[in-house]
Amino acid sequence: MRALRDRLPLEEASHLGAQLPLLIRGVYYDQWQPEVQPTRERHQEEFLARVADELTDVRPVNVKDAVQAVFKVLARHIAEGQARKVAGALPAEIRALWPSPDEAAASLSETGESRPAGP
Repeated sequence: MRALRDRLPLEEASHLGAQLPLLIRGVYYDQWQPEVQPTRERHQEEFLARVADELTDVRPVNVKDAVQAVFKVLARHIAEGQARKVAGALPAEIRALWPSPDEAAASLSETGESRPAGP
């Protein structure tokens, strides 16, 4: 989530953070340096390498699968409009990791959840 936060423009990162539950919001904002935002990863490999650097102290994990899982959870639990804005703020190669609106809707219907109301 921090790599995503740092890749987003400041305003989008703030709007996303405001939709997170309090505990997750604390982790999201930990070590944030908005003056150096957004970072300039434009390619999927660069973005995944950055995430991998942040995961060096955890058990081995498929970084691409981990990123897609986090993006899927975010897309399910934030307002649809905010999800579109977050995905739209990402370069195309990184945006490809974000679930399509159809995938997000399908995962909601599988669980019986509803998407939060958006602004």
